[in-house]
Amino acid sequence: MKIVIIGAVAGGASAAARARRLDEDAEIILIERGPEPSFANCGLPYYVGGEIQARDKLLVAPTSLLRQRHRLDVRTRHEVVAIDRDNASVTIKDLQTGEVSTETYDKLIISTGASPFRPPLRGIDHPDVLELRDLDDADQMHARVATDGSSSAVIVGAGFIGIEVAENLARRGIEVTVVELAEQILPPWDAEMVRPLEQHLRDQGVRLKLQNSAESFRDSKTEEGRLVVTLQTGEEIHSSFAVVCIGVRPESGLAAEAGIDCGPRGGIVTNEHMQTSDPNIYAVGDVAQVKDFVTGDPTQIPLAGPANRQGRIAADHIFGRDSTYRGTQGTAVVGVFGKTAAMTGLSEKMLQRSGRSYQKIYIHPNDHAGYYPGATQMTLKLLFDPENGRIWGAQAVGTHGVDKRIDVIAMAIQAGLTVDDLEEVELCYAPQYGSAKDPINMAGFVAAGALRGDHAVVHWSDLEQSTADMSILLDVRTEQEFARGHLPDAINIPLEVLRSQISELPRDRKLVCYCQVGQRGYMATRILQQRGFDAVNLSGGYRLVSQSG
Repeated sequence: MKIVIIGAVAGGASAAARARRLDEDAEIILIERGPEPSFANCGLPYYVGGEIQARDKLLVAPTSLLRQRHRLDVRTRHEVVAIDRDNASVTIKDLQTGEVSTETYDKLIISTGASPFRPPLRGIDHPDVLELRDLDDADQMHARVATDGSSSAVIVGAGFIGIEVAENLARRGIEVTVVELAEQILPPWDAEMVRPLEQHLRDQGVRLKLQNSAESFRDSKTEEGRLVVTLQTGEEIHSSFAVVCIGVRPESGLAAEAGIDCGPRGGIVTNEHMQTSDPNIYAVGDVAQVKDFVTGDPTQIPLAGPANRQGRIAADHIFGRDSTYRGTQGTAVVGVFGKTAAMTGLSEKMLQRSGRSYQKIYIHPNDHAGYYPGATQMTLKLLFDPENGRIWGAQAVGTHGVDKRIDVIAMAIQAGLTVDDLEEVELCYAPQYGSAKDPINMAGFVAAGALRGDHAVVHWSDLEQSTADMSILLDVRTEQEFARGHLPDAINIPLEVLRSQISELPRDRKLVCYCQVGQRGYMATRILQQRGFDAVNLSGGYRLVSQSG
């Protein structure tokens, strides 16, 4: 068996190592156009920021290891420039000498990844407009902040990479401005979930220019910086350099030129075994179009974990194993100056675009028992099917314990669990790690209660309509909490005296109960419903409304 793999890093290197473990005699050629076959591209921003101090730490599997331990024919600084399916061969160019050669294959794996999207803006090729895809890019950016006296930077795009680059440059003492076309940072998340992170970034000195975009780049003729970035609004920002982080596009040109089917977003169409439309050719990683695990729809989600699994599955299938890829559900996490945002499955905006029916709840639990020192609150949003309680997705933002809870929900989605199951899951508990009623359980209690009709919920986005319908906003917090801030036109009857003052409330108006995070609002709703009132609880409480703007 002769296997040629185009592109290494995550998917390709994983496929090569797995193939060797499955067949000691196979001829395995790994072709990588960069200088290193396997490096931690997710760690690049942290090398730039100095968190990872030694560049060698980024080398997951150096060339020498792949050659000696796995007996692979590794060819770095080589690029496949054509695929000849009729003759089962590839044309390879040595990028150092320019020499061109041909290799045949029995099976071919394409792992060419995705490249940063660089729109055709005026000045986009300016030497001070950078990107961050590989080690060469990281070296260049590292030199800018470590040795050449750069003092400011403009980050174009506030997705995962944009936010990570912004954080790490700011930690280096660079004055950072982030420009984002959307109305929020981290566009995959729902907007209300990332509002606290936006304020947190501002508190760290990062300037945000939301609902804006870069229109051009040119030389600066002032002492304020080497580069001028002109925004859509006409504002000009002088900076030492800019970094374009506005998304990636699958590098599927080779496949398309060879007549292999590609999807509408450019990803190479694959089946559950990672085979393309040519059964002798596989595609893995960011270049592959796969199935969304939750919906079953085709999707394109560039993540390292799925890329590694896909490489392993392709190698398995080549050697006759019936390995299949379940699909990608978009489980992701990002850190922002000590805060964490994580998500899995479908967001509310994705559900709306797809026309799927959904319900949602918000909770604000502590990451561990409140009586144990250091407890911090998180905000957790759970989305589920209102018919059967199937979990669509979840998002959480906080300081500690966020990734743990989203990981649990990610597994619940994989297992086909419902919100009722979340009530019953048994998780680790000691006061420094969690609570006897873990945030996962609490999310299950609230969601399952709403599903069963134990209490109706209304959401912050519905408040304007509720007010227009002449509903009464009932704040059941203490008088002191109410005085510190409350919803416009709300009346205040603390929960502790609600039963004794219940006669003061009209029975011909809907009552929208709320507290700080939702728990006392829920209790008020239960009291009022059992007294014959039309009462609903504001999910997430005043905290969510205030942080959502």
